[in-house]
Amino acid sequence: MTGNNGNKTSLLKNHRNIEYLDAKWGYAFIMPMLIGFIIITIAPVIATFAFSFTDRSLMKVHANFTGLQNYKQLIGDKVFRNTMLQTLEFTVLLIPSNLILTLALAVLLKEKFKGCGFFRTAVFTPVVTSVVVWGVLWRYIFQTENGLINTILKMFNVQGPQWLMNIRLAIPIAVFVTLIKGLGMNMIIFIGAMLDVPQDYYEAASLDGATKWQQFLYITLPCITPSIFLVVIMTTIGSLKVFGQVKNLSNGGPGTSSYVMVFYIYQLAFKNYDFGYASAVSVMLFLMIVLLTIIQWKLRKNWVYYED
Repeated sequence: MTGNNGNKTSLLKNHRNIEYLDAKWGYAFIMPMLIGFIIITIAPVIATFAFSFTDRSLMKVHANFTGLQNYKQLIGDKVFRNTMLQTLEFTVLLIPSNLILTLALAVLLKEKFKGCGFFRTAVFTPVVTSVVVWGVLWRYIFQTENGLINTILKMFNVQGPQWLMNIRLAIPIAVFVTLIKGLGMNMIIFIGAMLDVPQDYYEAASLDGATKWQQFLYITLPCITPSIFLVVIMTTIGSLKVFGQVKNLSNGGPGTSSYVMVFYIYQLAFKNYDFGYASAVSVMLFLMIVLLTIIQWKLRKNWVYYED
């Protein structure tokens, strides 16, 4: 009996040693990534929150603690209010248009046909294109005098508008350029989700006389709602953080009509050198993203269906 207890104790000790070694090597392997994440992500986030309570500036050696002064300044900042509204406008315009187009493309390109690979590649190519190159390209396309669109319109004796100099068109054009660039990624996500829907559902629906539209509406959409939720979350966060397209298309103009949150932060920090106030705006953007994400996460129970 004593021998059996000794063997059990020895086995338990060996098992704990193995678990300890596994944990030690596991932490050793993830340590480089963890250190990088702390230095590159966590530390700047903490510094941003700290700077938002100071008058930190590149023009001064030392920063003074100002408490909530930067946040009080936000209340009376008309540019900040307009920028926040324009960012929300950008998001509201982008999300539904992105969902509709990517779902339509996924339905068209999920089936294999001659030339399918070419069309998938053509739609996906903008995703891997540099934001700077993409923005500069479309800036030339939308130029007033020599832009591609207005040149084509001139061929039909139509005077094209000043696309990038029109206050009402600045944000919609930025949305359009962002939409075209991001279609491919979401299309691939939806194609993968649609191909995972069991074919038995469609066969049963066909036997019951359901049309293609009814099958899409009552079978495909409910089955891919987890992917739709993922796309909505990613698109929302991406739209709130948009910068490159606005910077390279209109540089925030005309005036401040195409200012978005990240562009405004860039202007404050690297043009006005006001890191303290820019940090306060960054915190507000962070809170906006967190709030919208939490709302979407809470509402998912009403329309996202998961298989049991």
